[in-house]
Amino acid sequence: MDFASFILQHDGDDLGALALSRDRWAAQVENFSLALSTLEVRRKLRGKVPEWVVFPQLRYPFKLSAEQCSSTETARYKASVALSACSVTPDEDIPCPFLADLTGGLGVDSWAFSQQFGEVLYNEMNPALSDAARHNFQVLGVGNITVRNRELQPGNLPEILEDFQADILFLDPARRADDGRKVFRLEDCRPDVLQLLPELWQAAPRVLLKLSPMADISLVCRQLGSVKAVHVVAAEGECKELLLLLERGYEGKPSLTVYEGGAVMEIPEGQETVYASAPEGWLFEPGKALLKAGAFSLPCRFGLTKLSRHTHLYTVQVPVPALTPFGKWFRILETVPFNNHSVKELGRRFPSAEVTARNLPVTSEQLRAKLGCRSGGPVHIFGCTVGRDRYLLVVAN
Repeated sequence: MDFASFILQHDGDDLGALALSRDRWAAQVENFSLALSTLEVRRKLRGKVPEWVVFPQLRYPFKLSAEQCSSTETARYKASVALSACSVTPDEDIPCPFLADLTGGLGVDSWAFSQQFGEVLYNEMNPALSDAARHNFQVLGVGNITVRNRELQPGNLPEILEDFQADILFLDPARRADDGRKVFRLEDCRPDVLQLLPELWQAAPRVLLKLSPMADISLVCRQLGSVKAVHVVAAEGECKELLLLLERGYEGKPSLTVYEGGAVMEIPEGQETVYASAPEGWLFEPGKALLKAGAFSLPCRFGLTKLSRHTHLYTVQVPVPALTPFGKWFRILETVPFNNHSVKELGRRFPSAEVTARNLPVTSEQLRAKLGCRSGGPVHIFGCTVGRDRYLLVVAN
């Protein structure tokens, strides 16, 4: 049985039981271990990269690479950022630029780059991954990616690039320590971009970095220097990654852009925060991208007022459509003081409700316990501070 037929035949099988039956099935496929890992990875990719799942011939040697890879959505956004950094739009009648992906991994980013760039160099230090990527790009019909298998470390970048003239370099440093712990500081990731910077600048005028959403934006900008733009990328309600665009010789302040589920907004500087005297009309809860970007004044640009300096909730009489992709709107039904009587009364009236505590001396779970309500139901109860020290419960839907 060929590899693709085996994958299709066992796509819905219990993988644990399949692994225990290795002796029975191993003779039916060329590489049973690879087939098993491929079946497991395909399940992880169904929601992330569905375009790949339709090809049963694709091979995935490691499940960790699927956990770490970009989704189609975030990979394509990355490619658009890289292309615009090279001052090229897809409809311009000029030669497409070249990009070198120095930390190739599963290859999803390189695949997305190949759809925008004239030539892409994919480099991965793990030979099993690079072999799989070479095979997979052929199956996917991608003809403008060159695959190399070299270790990226100080001193060997010219060996990786050879005669490839990159307009921009892309790196996604591994964010796991030797003991398996997740890390996010630049100096703890591998390769260490800080050590590589001098060589990167010799090789290309631009560098695009993908970093953990846990990274401190201000700190990494100071460490790296020459950061021209920062993109906070969120999808499916989660902050997925930070993208830092570096340009050789750039000395200005970086622009800040948020991406949330297909919507893009650049965050302007110098917006003044306006505070509310009380919640009224509608409540706006910013999404993960705005919060990570620290864009706490941005909603005020659209006429909203903030409940308190450390309460990242906003109120306005009528929802503002421009903000809808970047957070959630709740219609305010009532507000009551946060005291034992109100807590008891709301708990009696709403046995099921979503509960959130913001800038309150209790956590969300502690507030839920005080209310005695289950998750679910038609309303959302926010416990929050308004002004300097006024504690309120806001019932909304």
